[in-house]
Amino acid sequence: MERRSRVLVLATAAVVLVTALAGQVLIAGNEPTASAQGTRGPNVAPTPGNTLISIQSYGEYGRAIEVTPGGEVVWAFDPPDSRVFDAEVLDNRNVLVSVATKRPPEECPATELQVNENECVQNRVLELDYSSKEVVWKYTWYDERMENHEVHDADRLPGGGTAIADMGNDRAFIVNESGAIVWEWQAENHLSRGTPFYEEYGGEPDPGGEADWTHLNDIDRLPDGDLQLSIRNFDVVIEVDRESKEITDVIGQPGNHSYLYEQHDPNRVAGGETILVADSENDRIVEIDTETGRVIWEFGGDGLLTWPRDADRLPNGNTLIADTQNDRVLEVNPGGEIVWRYRGADFLYSADRIGVSEDAGAYPSGRGYEDRMVTDPVGGALRTLRSYAQFVVPPWMGSSEALTTLLLVLTGIGLVVESGREIRHRRT
Repeated sequence: MERRSRVLVLATAAVVLVTALAGQVLIAGNEPTASAQGTRGPNVAPTPGNTLISIQSYGEYGRAIEVTPGGEVVWAFDPPDSRVFDAEVLDNRNVLVSVATKRPPEECPATELQVNENECVQNRVLELDYSSKEVVWKYTWYDERMENHEVHDADRLPGGGTAIADMGNDRAFIVNESGAIVWEWQAENHLSRGTPFYEEYGGEPDPGGEADWTHLNDIDRLPDGDLQLSIRNFDVVIEVDRESKEITDVIGQPGNHSYLYEQHDPNRVAGGETILVADSENDRIVEIDTETGRVIWEFGGDGLLTWPRDADRLPNGNTLIADTQNDRVLEVNPGGEIVWRYRGADFLYSADRIGVSEDAGAYPSGRGYEDRMVTDPVGGALRTLRSYAQFVVPPWMGSSEALTTLLLVLTGIGLVVESGREIRHRRT
């Protein structure tokens, strides 16, 4: 093929790919923000009520929004220079929200500028008046940097205390209404080398410093008063005795990615008989029997969910899911039918249906732990790479858009090379 013909073919291919990419972006942007679908199985109808969605964002543009079943945004909290994590409506109708805010060095304590002298992060747990959005209660602290040092979760306790997951310092603690720490649990005392947990389950030794050792991303009070913690980097959910601070129960095992793989937001359902977990790196939601360890229900897999980070069981048996890397919230019934969706929350973190209880019955028994296949290590590495890539790629870019963009780049490179050769040929 002559050089001129190759240039023409490549130019035509580039035009086709540009047109295809524009169409893909247009379709993604015009997808309805909310729709109902599904005609089979029980509980086809979505659970009534608005949905509170927290949005981490791809940078520091996080926010919390409340949307109606029709997808209309009727409330928003938009703190500047921040990422917004778990948000929930309290019994008094106020909103409890976990916020990580980037601060310039002049606003940072000197002790938090040792790693990065250009910025620090201010972690805040805020209680907002719903109507005015004024802060009526807060607890704050500073840490070295945003990445992997943000506060992800806080849980309001009976009596007014607040339990907080402190990822950057590998600890969980409780503060009273005046902000005094009244209980504290340090991971180094219970997960590191030489502890009973380490001897039985293993795990990565504490590297010290500002490394992301545990990535403790969730805390919940259980009905008996104990605390449940999600130790993401250990692939485990643990129960901690409130008085002794000892670990009394473990779900998962460090490195056993066929069971849990860097999970988020575990929630007890059916009176604590089962636990519903966003099994993030396995791209699925699983419900596990807490006594037997069997997986009794799951939804997801590659192509259906991508890095989900929140799942709540609704009173009618449906499950509300924050499908993070697909930028959408889904409500699915027990048979896996999607009965409601909201699209348009870029890199969301959590979703709560306002005004409903999350404690419902367990789903029918299904495939158990011993039946799970070991995760392909290559596939797991690719999923991990894809997870981190979402921090830098545009929110509209899914798998098909990424492939089209790659082909367009390669075609563009070929076009430049062939055009250069054609110009040099004419000059000679």
